[in-house]
Amino acid sequence: MREIPKRLTRRNAARLVAALPFALAAHRVAAQGALWSMATEYPANTVSGDGIASFAARVAQESGRRLTILPSYDAAFGLKSAQIVGAVRDGRLAAGCAFGGTLGNIDPLFLLPSLPFVATSEEESRRLLDKAGGLYASRFAREGQRLLYATPWPPSGIWAKKPIRAPSDLVGLRVRVYDATGVEVFGAAKADAVNLSFADTGPRVASGAIEAVLSSGDGGAGRKLWEHLPHFTEIGYAVPLSFATLAAPLYDKLPNDLKAAVDRAAAATQAHGWESLAHRLEENYARMRANGVTITPAGDVTPELRGMLAKGALGAVEKWKRDAGSEAAKLV
Repeated sequence: MREIPKRLTRRNAARLVAALPFALAAHRVAAQGALWSMATEYPANTVSGDGIASFAARVAQESGRRLTILPSYDAAFGLKSAQIVGAVRDGRLAAGCAFGGTLGNIDPLFLLPSLPFVATSEEESRRLLDKAGGLYASRFAREGQRLLYATPWPPSGIWAKKPIRAPSDLVGLRVRVYDATGVEVFGAAKADAVNLSFADTGPRVASGAIEAVLSSGDGGAGRKLWEHLPHFTEIGYAVPLSFATLAAPLYDKLPNDLKAAVDRAAAATQAHGWESLAHRLEENYARMRANGVTITPAGDVTPELRGMLAKGALGAVEKWKRDAGSEAAKLV
């Protein structure tokens, strides 16, 4: 066990205190059943947060409350998406939901759903998931995890202080993107693109270090953006996915009836995520407009800007194919 530093900031001390029951809950088995922690870096009313809450409710019902999920939101314990897979693998967390675009360092395969202009609608994204689902499950299995479900985010657009309509609007703009391919696409458009987790984005937007954000702004995520970035431009970039996983040893130790209960809960949660996508977008836009956000439709983006982004996307996708390997490349 690591030695606790003698000097702790107030924030770190609070995290240590909060994390203690969180870590214990991941492995505690009570007389009535198991209590598992499950975390996301996103707010509770986003795609990831709603997925965890839905999964927790369904697991409790399907298992007759012999299994209980303890949700955690907003990176409450310092775990961002890129760290969640490792935390589950190492036994520090029972389950988690991670944004796929942050998992490229584990395997380029996980960047597939957020590749620019490859799957830009619900139907296209769902077909891509159906084709790639087996590969995702196999890759997570190598990390000691069982893939529970994958849920879609509304299409990504650009949050900024002004509408982004023409190439000149992007030149030199410090824009947050959520994966390595985004850096290439927006770099080709002469923007100053930085790959950041969502948890790290808010403070930099507030300080002015980041001037624009590639994101759907789903649910409470939008609330963290619109105070400083009151314009959202549709660009039809991607319908990215978040992946929820469970530590394989925990699943493997379950009796068959509880394994079936987890599987049913996971399948129902994935179905719920896809069925709710359309109304999530409507609710997001209504909430954004009510809070003063101006939404610029894709039709108002100039052909020159669309062409510049598409050109950058071609290079990014070709690089991804080389990095991901022939089996994954066949999916595009």
